[in-house]
Amino acid sequence: MTDFSAILDAVDTHPTPVARRMAALLAPKSPAELENMAQESAALTRQYFGKTMRLFAPLYLSNECVNNCAYCGFSRDNPIFRVTLAVEQVVREAQHLAAEGFKHILLVAGEHPKFVSDGYLETCLEALRGFVPTLAIEVGPMEEPEYTRMVNAGAEGLVVYQETYDRDAYAAYHTAGPKKDFDWRLACPERGAAAGFRRLGLGALFGLSDWRREAVRLAAHLEFLQNRCWKSSYTVSFPRLRPAAGGFEPAHPLCDRDFVQMLCAFRLCFPHLGIVLSTRESAALRDAVLPLGVTTMSAGSHTEPGGYTGAGRRDLHLTVKGRRVELEDTTKNAATATGQFDIADHRSAAEIAALLHHRNFDPVWKDWDESLLANT
Repeated sequence: MTDFSAILDAVDTHPTPVARRMAALLAPKSPAELENMAQESAALTRQYFGKTMRLFAPLYLSNECVNNCAYCGFSRDNPIFRVTLAVEQVVREAQHLAAEGFKHILLVAGEHPKFVSDGYLETCLEALRGFVPTLAIEVGPMEEPEYTRMVNAGAEGLVVYQETYDRDAYAAYHTAGPKKDFDWRLACPERGAAAGFRRLGLGALFGLSDWRREAVRLAAHLEFLQNRCWKSSYTVSFPRLRPAAGGFEPAHPLCDRDFVQMLCAFRLCFPHLGIVLSTRESAALRDAVLPLGVTTMSAGSHTEPGGYTGAGRRDLHLTVKGRRVELEDTTKNAATATGQFDIADHRSAAEIAALLHHRNFDPVWKDWDESLLANT
């Protein structure tokens, strides 16, 4: 059975049907052609999703990481303030988000087996599932049995971005840690689907390689998974690099116009696809593209552990070569955990909900409950 790795390596010379169409849609367009794409994209989105917008929030558990990724604020060698929240602190963060209305929370953590291990994620999921009906995870890759344990503990969604589908660029940006294994990460969604995740989230981190090639390869990956792992539903995200610890500068920046064209192209190729827009993007851009194809938005986000309630401040430390290094008391008293990247849209959940109502959209806080599986 052909795996996606072989398809990816041949996609430039032997494109799949969807990859061929995506490449045509991403070719340079005149203003009139781009306007036509935007109108068709908006119409398709209304046809399949109505005027609804699913809302979620990320909850960062830990910024510890064993990987060296040149672009990431959590990268192992960055001298940042680190913390892993205790389970009771995770509960406090989630209760804060639930009070704001969120019923869909994405648990995010760096990849570090010393800190995020020994049942920690399962315990967090089990502690939250009683009052958060939709839980997803964005963590280091796992084997299928480990993913099955996450599903059994309450996770129904898995988000895993390949970062870049360019093998050479991937090798250059990922210089240490288990994330160096390109094919291991590439096969993550298949392992997740086999483990029983209902929703799978894909994406590339734009700015690491040529945006058109990334988008075509992402489309081919999505096409492959929809055919192979058809029991799961899919979302896609197009995160653009944001300022972060380490000061990485993207070699292939993606401008707003090309971002909009790509978003519309994915909607035209995948009418039923969920498209996610995070607070990485500015308020002005999020407002502008809201009707064009987006179905899911985050709001009021923090990318540092404990960012919503201040939890974890008393346990801040540095990590040097896997060893915990304590901060000076004067530093610790004034410090907060370092975030993964700077967000661009700082509006609260209430402000985003008000905006949606003003634009005649319905904010969707909850669209799933575990009780739906009671008779299956």
